[in-house]
Amino acid sequence: MKFTTHISALIATLALSGAAQAGALDQLKAFASGTKAAKGEFTQQQQGKTKSGKAAPVSSGSFVFARPGKFIWTYQKPYEQVLQADGDQLYIYDKDLNQVTVKKLGNALGSSPAAILFGSNNLEQNFTLSEAGERDGAEWLNAVPKAKDTTFEQISIGLKGGVPVAMELKDSFGQTSVLKFTSFQRNPQLAAQQFKFEIPQGADVVKQ
Repeated sequence: MKFTTHISALIATLALSGAAQAGALDQLKAFASGTKAAKGEFTQQQQGKTKSGKAAPVSSGSFVFARPGKFIWTYQKPYEQVLQADGDQLYIYDKDLNQVTVKKLGNALGSSPAAILFGSNNLEQNFTLSEAGERDGAEWLNAVPKAKDTTFEQISIGLKGGVPVAMELKDSFGQTSVLKFTSFQRNPQLAAQQFKFEIPQGADVVKQ
């Protein structure tokens, strides 16, 4: 399943190692202030079953980001797709179609899940944050966007030992997508041109 409808959900969060016993809110705030860049791997699946009665397919891939507003979110399975932002423009590359959609990044991160990982660290400006207790070995918090015109009604974030291990994204249609993070690395060395998008040869370009 391609993730174009949940583009905002690019895409999510990390704290210092000493925050292992801290609540989710403290861990998230420490992560936002202390993590300027990160990379790792993810899986993503929509909860519930498809119309055929089967479980929704699992997407997987990798990500890298640098605050504010620079990221590369790469879907490798079951379809190849890249969402990449250079701080100014957002590029969505569909390999099957050989098509690149270009959007102005602007305030698009705002109250989206992506703001938690990729935006500024002023989270409380765009979200109402609250503790949500312990579940599955992680400390959870709920983030409700303050803006009324967002795709998501609520974002739940699970952190363990200062590391985000999962996000649950509930959209305005009542559907929930679950992201799980692994191999999370804080503040890696990144090349200066890491986030410059190169249009693939022969690709159609659509500007929105």
